[in-house]
Amino acid sequence: MEKNYDEVIKAFHLMWDTFPGIARLIDRQHNILAANNNAHTAGLAEGKCILLGAPEGHKGCLGPEMFRTHTAQTDSPGGEKIRGWMPVPDYDDIYVHFSIPIPKRITDD
Repeated sequence: MEKNYDEVIKAFHLMWDTFPGIARLIDRQHNILAANNNAHTAGLAEGKCILLGAPEGHKGCLGPEMFRTHTAQTDSPGGEKIRGWMPVPDYDDIYVHFSIPIPKRITDD
C-alpha cells in the first residue's frame, strides 16, 4: 500500500520553495517526492536522487546514517557547501535533503 504524502509535500513546499539552496523531499528508495524551485532549475527535481548529478557528489551521503540514528546529519565536502539530511517527524521513511553554497567572504576594501 502506497503512503499518502500530500500533506507533508504541501508543508515541504511552504517551508523550502524559497530556500536559497537546493532542497528535496526523498524516500528510503531514493525517489524524489518533492523539490524546491532551485532543485528544479538545477535539473535535480525528478527521479532517483542517486542517479542525478555526478557520482562523486553522492560519496559520503549521510542519508543511511540519518535513518539509522533518526537525527539530522550535516557535512561540508570541500568547504564549498553545506549538505544536510533531516528526518521528517512522524514519517520514518522520508527525509529532507538540502545543500547550500558557502558564500565567499565579502570585505570592504
